[in-house]
Amino acid sequence: MPTGRNQYHHGNLRAAILAEAQTMLSESGADGLSLREAARRTGVSHGAPRRHFPDKQALLSALVEQAYEQLGVRIESALSGTAGDFTERLTAFACAYVDFARHNDELMTLMLSSKTWPDAGDLIAANDRAFAPAVELLRQATGSGDIAPADADSVHMAVLAMLHGLAFVAGKGLAGTKPTSDLVAGAVSVLVEGIRPR
Repeated sequence: MPTGRNQYHHGNLRAAILAEAQTMLSESGADGLSLREAARRTGVSHGAPRRHFPDKQALLSALVEQAYEQLGVRIESALSGTAGDFTERLTAFACAYVDFARHNDELMTLMLSSKTWPDAGDLIAANDRAFAPAVELLRQATGSGDIAPADADSVHMAVLAMLHGLAFVAGKGLAGTKPTSDLVAGAVSVLVEGIRPR
């Protein structure tokens, strides 16, 4: 009878494989990720993960969906923990997003590319759930007059473009010694001034 790490002993094999896969993704990117290696690292037979992930694409999709869940928790926590004005709340959201993105570079690459995948519908729904608190923040800001009336999609795209830019600048060290929080706060302040009613 197999013993030790070779014995099937995980109460939640799916979660264990996902955790190992996320580590492998950060080490070698999507190209270096394989179900067989994830199984080996988890300590189960190479066929065991297929109970949950029929192929590599299913594993990648599960990683993206889980990532959106993780990001959503961070966004919700950041916004629920900030009771300030619109600028302060938008800054809290932006900091949560940029921090997640800069510490999960390979995962973010997957998340951004997933809209073209065969199961994109489920992943787009996960994306929408993750960003729902931020979308509500912008909706309320428009209603309260903190944002000038405009096409909502254009405002959302401006915020998203800023966040991706900030994540890139912070992740690549292009801001020098400036703390990421200061970088984000400054950029948000400039953006808010641009979308504030005149």
